[in-house]
Amino acid sequence: MPRKSQREEDATLTEDYKSSQKKKYMTPSNMRLASHNKTRVAYFHDEGVGNYHYGERHPMKPHRLTLTNHLVLNYGLHKKMEIFQPRRATDNEILEFHAPDYVDFLKRVTPDNAEEFEQVFQRFNVGDDCPIFDGIYDFCQRYAGASIEASRKLIAGGADICINWSGGLHHAKKSEASGFCFVNDIVLGTLELLRYFPRVLYVDIDIHHGDGVQEAFYSTDRVMTVSFHKYNGDFFPGTGHLDEIGTSLGKYYSLNVPLRDGIDDDAYIWLFKEVMDGVMATYQPSAIVLQCGADSLGCDRLGCFNLSIEAHGRCVQIMKDYKIPMMVVGGGGYTVRNVARCWTYETSILVDQELSNDLPPNEYIDFFKPDYQLHPHLSGRVENQNDRQYLLKVRERAMEQLRYLDAAPSIQMQEIPPDIQGFLDGEDELQDDEDDSNFGMDRRPPAYTKNRLVPEAEWYEDDDDNDGETGASDMEL
Repeated sequence: MPRKSQREEDATLTEDYKSSQKKKYMTPSNMRLASHNKTRVAYFHDEGVGNYHYGERHPMKPHRLTLTNHLVLNYGLHKKMEIFQPRRATDNEILEFHAPDYVDFLKRVTPDNAEEFEQVFQRFNVGDDCPIFDGIYDFCQRYAGASIEASRKLIAGGADICINWSGGLHHAKKSEASGFCFVNDIVLGTLELLRYFPRVLYVDIDIHHGDGVQEAFYSTDRVMTVSFHKYNGDFFPGTGHLDEIGTSLGKYYSLNVPLRDGIDDDAYIWLFKEVMDGVMATYQPSAIVLQCGADSLGCDRLGCFNLSIEAHGRCVQIMKDYKIPMMVVGGGGYTVRNVARCWTYETSILVDQELSNDLPPNEYIDFFKPDYQLHPHLSGRVENQNDRQYLLKVRERAMEQLRYLDAAPSIQMQEIPPDIQGFLDGEDELQDDEDDSNFGMDRRPPAYTKNRLVPEAEWYEDDDDNDGETGASDMEL
């Protein structure tokens, strides 16, 4: 073979050096994103998911998903994403977390035969908050299937971020409905992620505590749950105290950030960034599930914070900037026009697309009058009770808990972590109590009970309080 010229040899050496350097920095956490200059986003939406109806006076309106999707399409955001029509979750997939008798109940009960099942309503926590409506199980299959498919897309490396705004129903328990939630799609999606990713971080910015997800993974270190929410002991669901830190292998892997009424943009973003920087540096997750409940916005029907849509979206930007595979889901949000605006704006953040503040013409434009703006004024409605001293105290407690974490815990790979609902038996519980005395956090979380706590802001003052949801013209703050 002819000898290479000096220039060719130099080029070969340069390329070899570049290749070796590339391999050096291709760690498991960044190799999934390194070959793409732009974030690859997959958007999961079932066109029928917005057609279900909880009831005339019920605050949960699945129609908000239809409004969101119309804004996403009319802003042209679909051109920046892969769009998928997800399949429905199968019975077996839902049974990966939920109890067989509960799933059987959801499959069989209808408004027409509800009287036949009244004897189990209390057992499954069905009633005013979680009513029986037409197509209830089909609705659950649709939104849960989207989260499961989104998880599998991340596992396959087909996207860096997957969006399912119909998901995020974080209150549902293994054997009961709770807080408008019947099937916990977040737990089902996270169980899928655990088949491949060693550690999954769950982050919740809904105004209500993510109790169903926390309870499901309370005793494992493979999922860390972080929830920012209102807490005063009475506000639904009544959980989410600083001292709820996990148990067994999951001890210190549940982190709660309780907030008071009226928190504003600057305080919320500061605290969120401080806590999440600490969590990411310590836990080093392989994948993230972000629940973007929009009831933490100002002027929400059931909320009491002062967050703007821009600040809510800033939390999404912060999590996106960590460049970890991420599934983004919806959640709460009961002033539907603001929910649609918020999730549309956050979709634009995820696809790196700036949007005009003037909403585009669409079939539901009358829902957004009188301003027809993407960013209406939502702050200042509630007095801010989160003073600087309180925020510093919450941050200090969060940082203190993170110091007790085993950074990036090692795992024995399993398809699904066994018995995620299990709690310690006698000897282990005694050992936990001894360990707690060293940490100063020996208070156990409140027992999860089938008796629903009545939140102070969960329902309405009178029959007229929810007027106008069915007609756009009457929808005032």
